[in-house]
Amino acid sequence: DLKGSTELYERVGDLNAFDLVRAHFGVLTDAVTAEHGAVVKTIGDAVMATFATPERAVASALRMREAMRRLNDERGREDLLVKIGIHEGSCLAVSLNDRLDYFGQTVNIAARVQGLADSQSIFATEPVVRQDAVMRLLERHNLVPLARQHALKGLSDLYTIYEIP
Repeated sequence: DLKGSTELYERVGDLNAFDLVRAHFGVLTDAVTAEHGAVVKTIGDAVMATFATPERAVASALRMREAMRRLNDERGREDLLVKIGIHEGSCLAVSLNDRLDYFGQTVNIAARVQGLADSQSIFATEPVVRQDAVMRLLERHNLVPLARQHALKGLSDLYTIYEIP
C-alpha cells in the first residue's frame, strides 16, 4: 500500500499524483513478477499479490522497497512510501468477473499485517519469517527482523509480527 497518497494528491495535484501512482504500480508489478508472483488485484493504491513460497514474497518485498527508494531518489523527494505486509497460508481461490481472486482468513490477516506497517517497513507474520529459506534470505541481506506481539483488528488472538528493517 502507498502511504500518504491522499496528502500526495493534495500537495502535487491529481495529474502529477496519478503519474506517480502509476509509476508505483509499475515498480510493484515488476518486483512481483521478478519473483514469479502474480498481482491478484489493485485496491485503491494497494496491490494484492500471491507467491508460491514465503521466500518469494519476502524477496519481492525487498525488491519493492529498493525500487521505491530508487524512484524517490530519481525524483529527489520521498513522495512514494510503500507499506508492505506478508502472511502465508491457504485461502479460497474463486473466479469473479472473469478474474481470479482470493478470500479467507489468510487474506484478512495479510491485510491487517499490512495495516501495521509504516513507511519503508516490511511486516510479516511468524510463519513467514520462521521459514528456513526466509531466514537465510534475510541473513544474506544482513537484516534482523524484530518481533512484537500485536492484536489485529477483528481477530481474537495475539499475533507475533516481525518488522523487517
